Amino acid sequence: MARVVVDVMPKPEILDPQGKAVTGALGRLGFSGLAVRQGKRFEIEVDGEVTPDTLADIERAAETLLANTVIETFDVRVETDVAGTVDEAAPTAQGGTDHPGHDVDHLNEETGA
Repeated sequence: MARVVVDVMPKPEILDPQGKAVTGALGRLGFSGLAVRQGKRFEIEVDGEVTPDTLADIERAAETLLANTVIETFDVRVETDVAGTVDEAAPTAQGGTDHPGHDVDHLNEETGA
């Protein structure tokens, strides 16, 4: 099974109130020098091999449904290192999901969890 990821972001000229709110909250928590733009990530599981036709279909889906192309841009890419599927992602102690490649062990040490 293959995974195709569609990242959707607000266009640079579009105001991003959610990103601005996160940036402000990070500053109040002591994380200085960071600026956030908030977007969306779609993980699409594909049965079999990802072909050029499959990618073209996903691009059309992104342009038609996943992104509002008036105010958002999108990027489609194939993830090559997929250990499991979205359904197999396990919740972490911090409430996120532990996808392949995410190392959260050091977070448990810092928080005492």
